[in-house]
Amino acid sequence: LVSAINRVQLLGRVGQDPIMRQVEGKNPVTIFSLATNEMWRTGESEVSQGALLFLCNLGDISQKTTWHRISVFRPGLRDVTYQYVRKGARIFVEGKIDYGEYTDKNNVRRQATTIIAGKEQNTKVPL
Repeated sequence: LVSAINRVQLLGRVGQDPIMRQVEGKNPVTIFSLATNEMWRTGESEVSQGALLFLCNLGDISQKTTWHRISVFRPGLRDVTYQYVRKGARIFVEGKIDYGEYTDKNNVRRQATTIIAGKEQNTKVPL
């Protein structure tokens, strides 16, 4: 039996200074956004044949930015993140993906995807 794996690794730039929130009766959480960029070239590229190099139409460079909501619950990591991480910093985040639902202030049900930062302690996979 192999257990499931829910793990994500992101390298990007922090979108805003982290904030710490605490809901009554629950542990505090540090929250921030992280931008990751994906770049690619459309069209043709260089073609090499022996000693000759043919430059073809290199195409246009396209870019896509994806924003991720990061939540940090683990006490030590949560506090260090809140204290030292700042907008624009390039950081590496490892954690798991969490899908949830909430009701907004207009009473509309919404879905949210969050990255829960912090490596899980129990990651052994039985063979």
